[in-house]
Amino acid sequence: MNTATTIEELRNERNQIKGIVGLVPTMGYLHPGHISLVEKARSECDYVIVSIFVNPTQFAPSEDLSSYPRDLQQDFKYLEEAGTDLVWTPTDQIMYPHGYQTWITVDQLTQPLEGQFRPEHFRGVTTIVAKLFNVVQPQCAYFGQKDAQQAAVIQRMIIDLDFPINMVVCPIIREADNLAMSSRNAYLSDAQRKAATILSKSLFAAHRLYEEGERNATVLKESISQIVQSEPLANLQYVSCADPLSLQEVDKITSGALLSMAVYIGKTRLIDNILLK
Repeated sequence: MNTATTIEELRNERNQIKGIVGLVPTMGYLHPGHISLVEKARSECDYVIVSIFVNPTQFAPSEDLSSYPRDLQQDFKYLEEAGTDLVWTPTDQIMYPHGYQTWITVDQLTQPLEGQFRPEHFRGVTTIVAKLFNVVQPQCAYFGQKDAQQAAVIQRMIIDLDFPINMVVCPIIREADNLAMSSRNAYLSDAQRKAATILSKSLFAAHRLYEEGERNATVLKESISQIVQSEPLANLQYVSCADPLSLQEVDKITSGALLSMAVYIGKTRLIDNILLK
């Protein structure tokens, strides 16, 4: 497994690659959810590049940039075991040099859901992903379904800016107790970790209602709210039942929907979702 830090190093390596290149963008502190993306890329591409960059522009001043978990050596170990060919670890100064002032924005898809509470978040996400695409020049890029809105926003950016990239969205990987894997789970105490399972419990309960024939979005959202509120350590920020492509709220489900939510467990903000097919 090779490594690169500068853009020049990355491009020198990229220029020698023949065949299909798959990119897995990450912020590090990797877990099996990330590795599942690498393994998917490994199965479909000739060469796999993983980027590790904790992107400061997608964090608000009140968020956890300085305390975001990091363990680069452990990340390298996991990535080598998964068959990664190259790991790119640029610095803040490389990605945002002095005088940087160019941003990529996707208008409508970034307004609802996470956009209501993290208004600058997606501008940072789309800008850094566009920069990664521009430097790496992959034919395929791999993202996780846990960040469902992010996936929809990046797919829209790929279409709108004519990136010649096939985007692959891979399923959520869950712990044995169904908590969605996330780097932020490391913030949870033992009691909070147990309480956090309320997210998946509420989503799965709503999914069962859907399978039993319930199509009223309000009923499904109220079911989720009631279950989350039964957990004393949980504070529900939002619950949504939206069209999977437009991310606009629906009243009655006619052709599938995305059930998603954000919940604070203590000071840790967790997200989760499930697709109703």
